Amino acid sequence: MATEIEQMRTLPEAGDHYAVEEIDGIELIDKLATLGISAADVKKAKDAGYHTVRSLLMSPKKHLWNIKGLSEAKVDKMLDAARKLSGEVVFITGGQLLELKRSVLKITTGCQAIDALVGGIETQCVTEVYGEFKTGKTQLCSTVCVTTQLPTESGGGAGKVCYIDTEGSFRPERIAPIAERYALSPDEVLNNIVYARAHTSDNQMDLINMTAGLFAEEPFRLLVIDSISALFRVDYVGRGELAERQQKLGAMMSKLKKLAEEYNIAVLLTNQVMADPSGQMFVADPKKHVGGHIMSHASTCRFMTRKGKGDTRVLKVIQHPSVGESEAVFQITNGGIIDAED
Repeated sequence: MATEIEQMRTLPEAGDHYAVEEIDGIELIDKLATLGISAADVKKAKDAGYHTVRSLLMSPKKHLWNIKGLSEAKVDKMLDAARKLSGEVVFITGGQLLELKRSVLKITTGCQAIDALVGGIETQCVTEVYGEFKTGKTQLCSTVCVTTQLPTESGGGAGKVCYIDTEGSFRPERIAPIAERYALSPDEVLNNIVYARAHTSDNQMDLINMTAGLFAEEPFRLLVIDSISALFRVDYVGRGELAERQQKLGAMMSKLKKLAEEYNIAVLLTNQVMADPSGQMFVADPKKHVGGHIMSHASTCRFMTRKGKGDTRVLKVIQHPSVGESEAVFQITNGGIIDAED
């Protein structure tokens, strides 16, 4: 514990910028005015949730055509200006891609066993953690809310956190002992967590759209949604509404992937599980995560948590771009998740 504390620096005062040079590279759509786009049209795009040049270029035209007050001609003109401003390059070499990937940060989970396995929670990625009740999903999120605010040289992301809570499970009082574990001010850490409570799946999507405005203005490094599926299971019931539910869940996941890449943030999602609808009786674990193939394809990394021996928990790697299926054991403490004691 002493080693962890000695390596940490005190967090800047709430409201201070962590690394302005990192967000200076984001091209805000306000700059389109220099290429003949009216301020009124720029405002309409911003009101619809498009705050950067890249967000325009990453969106289908049919979505931009739905922006109130923007005609197809205006959208085309705006996209042409966005391409000029961004200096968009369609193809790059593998070496150039490798260089771009150097900007990816790996945020410590607080557990060395997990970090040794997967390197941490990565920015520019969507990470899904699913499992039964009381298997450590929310505790992992709470820990990463704190470690994200550490300096990058200490395994953090040197940025702020946005937390969208769909189940009312976030407890701010849990943050204080975790912050103290890393010699950080609990008040400053809490003030650098922006929190919102979602009550419907539509409200959840609205909040996700609002985060783009936050990320364009300040150096955020983590977006947590706990959980991604809870409200969908309530709002869409039965097989008759399954297709619509999956379609909207897919659109939400697409938006999250774009946010992760656009702003170099880590998106950490928890997910619920359900009984295997295939009815297979003779399998080791008949539970599946909610969302099916939509979630499987949209998540970059997928982990499953379960109860282990005694008071331990197990995190299993289900899907990861550079790690095969493997497991790490951890414990939940007052100071967040840690390595399991022998």
